[in-house]
Amino acid sequence: MAWFKRTEKGIQTPTEDKKDVPKGLWYKSPTGKIIDQDELARNLWVSPEDDFHVRIGSKEYFEILFDNNEFKELDAKMTAKDPLNFVDTKKYSDRLKDAIEKTGLKDAVRTAVGKSKGKDLVVCCMDFAFIGGSMGAVVGEKIARGIDYSIKNKIPFLMISKSGGARMMEAAYSLMQLAKTSAKLAQLSEAKIPYISLCTDPTTGGTTASYAMLGDINISEPGALIGFAGPRVVRDTTGKDLPEGFQTAEFVLEHGFLDFIAHRKELKNKINLYLDLILNQDIR
Repeated sequence: MAWFKRTEKGIQTPTEDKKDVPKGLWYKSPTGKIIDQDELARNLWVSPEDDFHVRIGSKEYFEILFDNNEFKELDAKMTAKDPLNFVDTKKYSDRLKDAIEKTGLKDAVRTAVGKSKGKDLVVCCMDFAFIGGSMGAVVGEKIARGIDYSIKNKIPFLMISKSGGARMMEAAYSLMQLAKTSAKLAQLSEAKIPYISLCTDPTTGGTTASYAMLGDINISEPGALIGFAGPRVVRDTTGKDLPEGFQTAEFVLEHGFLDFIAHRKELKNKINLYLDLILNQDIR
């Protein structure tokens, strides 16, 4: 045992505690490119080697979209309950507590209002880190209230989707959010207030079946997975091989479900350009 610990040289650190490089200093993209984390952050979490768009959350999107990262968060303290006392591999109430502690988030969406290129914008942004960005009652309610804020104050609305779909631990409560958010977006449309939907990786399930595809303009980041059921489920159900690039943003754009694909570096300018065109106002 002394030989493994090198006690004769005064080195007592167990092997499992040794770290050559601090955890999180490097990021490896799916194509195998190694990028320094600081460089990645400076590049808006897009790999400079292969242009791969790394998944980010509401914190990073707010930094990108709001001028000087200044905004007011709406309904920040709203949290989910467990009315069904749902249990799978663990209690849903425990799963919620763990997610809140792990992510520092209250649920899978944050809503904020602030200036983007000098004009007000309401942004609802999902966080995949919180139970896979799943849509429960709180997600639906916060989106609905964000839309209400847009209508009341006549401010354009942006929805950033990043979700695995409905939160099945809430059963029908979760599924009701599809109709609820769709109805609210109909009210937004009646008020003639622009709605832009940004689909990011991944946008699937009930999210795709409701608000993610209802934008006046539907846009996406490059390479994002967009669909209802995942490719494996589709393949197993149909028994057929899928086309190359199936359910990528580029495939979805080609088949008419998206209007544009916008690089993350261009998001702020593109979103505000589309709003200026819709509102027939001077281009910023």
